[in-house]
Amino acid sequence: MHARPSQLSFDELGTPLREVTFVVLDLETTGGSARNDAITEVGAVKVRGGEQVGELATLVDPGTGLPPQIVALTGITSAMTAGAPQPAQVLPSVLEFLRGSVLVAHNAPFDSGFLRAACERHGQVWPRPPLLCTARLARAVLSRDEAPSVRLGALAALFGTETQPTHRALADARATVEVLHHLLERVGNLGVQSLEELLALARESAPHRPTQRQRQKRVLANGVPSAPGVYLFRGPREEVLYVGTSGDLQKRVRSYFTAGERRRRVRDMVALAERVDTVVCAHALEASVRELRLIAAHQPRYNRRSRRPNHTWWVTPTAEAFPRLSVVNTPRDGALGPFPSRRAAAAAVDTVLDVVPLRPCTQRIPATGASATPCALHELGRCAAPCAGLQTPEEYAPAVGALGDLIDGRDDAALHCAAGEIHALAGRERFEAAAGRRDQLAALVVGLGRAQRLAALAALPELVGARPDGHRGWEISVVRYGRLAASGVARRGVAPMPVIDALRLGAQTVLPGPGPLRGAPVEEVRLLHRWLTTGGTRLVASEPSWSEPARGAGAWGAWAERARPVEVEVD
Repeated sequence: MHARPSQLSFDELGTPLREVTFVVLDLETTGGSARNDAITEVGAVKVRGGEQVGELATLVDPGTGLPPQIVALTGITSAMTAGAPQPAQVLPSVLEFLRGSVLVAHNAPFDSGFLRAACERHGQVWPRPPLLCTARLARAVLSRDEAPSVRLGALAALFGTETQPTHRALADARATVEVLHHLLERVGNLGVQSLEELLALARESAPHRPTQRQRQKRVLANGVPSAPGVYLFRGPREEVLYVGTSGDLQKRVRSYFTAGERRRRVRDMVALAERVDTVVCAHALEASVRELRLIAAHQPRYNRRSRRPNHTWWVTPTAEAFPRLSVVNTPRDGALGPFPSRRAAAAAVDTVLDVVPLRPCTQRIPATGASATPCALHELGRCAAPCAGLQTPEEYAPAVGALGDLIDGRDDAALHCAAGEIHALAGRERFEAAAGRRDQLAALVVGLGRAQRLAALAALPELVGARPDGHRGWEISVVRYGRLAASGVARRGVAPMPVIDALRLGAQTVLPGPGPLRGAPVEEVRLLHRWLTTGGTRLVASEPSWSEPARGAGAWGAWAERARPVEVEVD
């Protein structure tokens, strides 16, 4: 069992180039197939900050004769490799030389492929170091007019390197070191300052390679802090083009100027951008909430999600003598929702009508004097025909009350009744009908559960939560009527309660609005609920106590999960 060699972490990949250790490697082989051919010579040079710190060179016995064309190309003969170390003896030294470094090679996939294949053959663990190809880097940095070819010999001639490549491993590695240093001098003009940016630049292929103008805009990331928060790309008229959030603003903004960003519309946005503004936040939750609010305020044309935070659908009883269910955009008190689409809301209407005896028709019926002809639903016992004057508003009121009890979680008798009907259908071996009703009821339970969870949070005048920050400190949020009113942190060693008290005193005043969510945006309430119920968040204070209805849909969650395990939504 071999221990896995250490490799650079993602944090280390963001370090300045002067702090990165590169191992520039070249291999000579018996042919071009990593699977069928073998290594005959290894040459490697370790450099850091522009200075050489080590070399490794050895011939390798491939265990077979060398083809004549390879002998002619490299000058390495079978006699020279006959007494050389075996691959199993060489590999540990090569891997140790690579430890903690970036592997650099000219046509890097070739050299790394042979090393990886050798590791597989001889029981070694390939450490998967960050890989930099100088041929690809040269094509990303140099124009075709300046460098029609990016072969090592052509680049060595272009830069006038002291060491010329000779198809011997150490000489070619030394020449590649000089080429690398010349290329690194060029990337500074493109705003590349970190290893992450350098690796991304080398990966940029022609279809996705940024234009020179886009590369020049890497300077827009200068001065962006390495902290959680929100960033805003602004256009030539100060308009907000795009809003995003990140736990590390500097790394995220820089990524927009690399090949890692493949979205065409975002690349177009970067081409227009003239400035990047940032808002540093206490923690990720505050950043996410601010992002939602800024998108809603500015409606950036390059943002796709959250541009219409209030564009959700609700099911609500109409205000008339014999209320019916209506699908609306603006919620009122007593509404059921939110639903992501009108279709989902309409499906909920159908299911509610199966469990609550409200009239399904859409006509307006006066309190007295109705004289229409009863429809077929009356004959089926599904409607008491208020349209024909056969039911008074007082007789109809219990159905309206049952709807309110169902939505608010005061009574789940309607759900029990529906579940009983499903069992009855199954008992009569009407399995298809039972399955259809089961799926409809499960969807209703999920929608009710979501509505009741969010409404319970939005109803609270104030709630304070604290989540461990991973460094023995606390991330703190003050929530009022479903909105983030204040946020802060108590770092390790800082008593959290004085910080919490100060945040509560200075928190934003929030006045509740109409509707189940007290006027709070749906997405914000969802974010807050998720933060408060995951990640080890602790409830510090709540006025009044935060609770959900005992007879609400929450008690039916396990039933719904068994009925529709794939589709159950978790907030």
